[in-house]
Amino acid sequence: MKKVILVAFVLLFISKASFSQNVISLFNSANNFFQLLTEEKYTEAYSNFDETVKAKLSEEQLKKLWTDINQSLGKAKALDATQSKTQGEFFAVTVEGEFERGSQNFILGFNKTQKIVGFFLAPKPSVTKYLAPSYADTTLYSEKQAYITDGKHQLAAVITTPKNNKNFPMVVFVHGSGPGDMDETVGPNKPFKDLAAGLAAQGIGSIRYVKRTLIYPYEFGKAFTVKEEVLDDAQSALAMAKTIPGADLKNIYLFGHSLGGMLAPRIATAVPDLGGIILAAAPARKLTDMIEEQNKYLFEKTNDTAKNAKAQFDLAIKEIDKGRITQLGTIKPDSIILGLPASYWIDLNNYNQVAAAQKLTKPRIFVIQGGNDYQVSKQDFDLWKAGLANNKNAEFKFYPELNHLLSQQVEKGTGAQYQSFSSVSATLINDIVAWIKIK
Repeated sequence: MKKVILVAFVLLFISKASFSQNVISLFNSANNFFQLLTEEKYTEAYSNFDETVKAKLSEEQLKKLWTDINQSLGKAKALDATQSKTQGEFFAVTVEGEFERGSQNFILGFNKTQKIVGFFLAPKPSVTKYLAPSYADTTLYSEKQAYITDGKHQLAAVITTPKNNKNFPMVVFVHGSGPGDMDETVGPNKPFKDLAAGLAAQGIGSIRYVKRTLIYPYEFGKAFTVKEEVLDDAQSALAMAKTIPGADLKNIYLFGHSLGGMLAPRIATAVPDLGGIILAAAPARKLTDMIEEQNKYLFEKTNDTAKNAKAQFDLAIKEIDKGRITQLGTIKPDSIILGLPASYWIDLNNYNQVAAAQKLTKPRIFVIQGGNDYQVSKQDFDLWKAGLANNKNAEFKFYPELNHLLSQQVEKGTGAQYQSFSSVSATLINDIVAWIKIK
């Protein structure tokens, strides 16, 4: 097989100034560029480059690059823009490519005038490749791309709907902590993609979307809270769910994973007509308590004999304690604590998710937790169960073998476990389907 050689260009991230690009337009530009390449219209494709790139790359070199890729991987079967991210004054768009003999992703860099200033082969991950689970019967459902928008932000989304079904329930997936793509990808694992497929194969539609912190990271360099990070977009997605043709408007559900589950009662308070909320691996305690427990667990796994890890652990505990603040005082809202602004910690520390859930009257609640989850423990599950003991609409299910990504494991591991591929548990999906369909 001939080795593919790519002429790389340097994306100059020279400014912190940000700009708001039209994500849909950028995705279309990226897709059109690759469409021209597949049609061997090299002159037209070459015209998309900025002049600074043309000075380093000739049209003939572009043609050779694409010819080399085709000789190596075969002709392109599908090329779709799937993710975007701001980088200073530039915008990076990821295009997923499927070829006759393999896959290859690309990254295109665009400037303000929507000219291409960078063209890269995305490095292939060293982890195991994602595989569709056995319950992902694509003959039973369809998927289409969409965008969740609030006028200022555009987040790529996928709407999954069952075929030949009317009045089907809809589920909106809400991410855990940190930036995340629409599949909530971790290593080769894609929990939201698995869940969407498993639910759709049994007659339940869903919406999953890219988290705002992944697409607009420059907006989070100042004071913010979970409102900007999670709540606003979750509410927009729930509103979109009500517009899907064939959806049962009385059966819209929220699936909150980890932080998303912690915030699910808060979202349900703002959207009172939800059919139900699913709290998956959801903390019942303060986020700082969770971080401390995780650090303690990982420290104990090190079997530190040189006492180096102990010193790091002690330092971490001191830093974690700083995140327990409940009011600003003399601290500025944008002061960074554990990588997040003080405003974020104050907002979360003044929120009691169990108490918020206790006040909910209409939406049904399904709390699910894995025993091999080192990030959220059975203690949280028990707290949810005790706090909602008097709620007749609340149900609970504990899965001893599941980890934080909701896949079956033989033991409680560490983050390294996430680099091995394992689909979301079919048993879990069946239980969610049964719970939703009970109504």
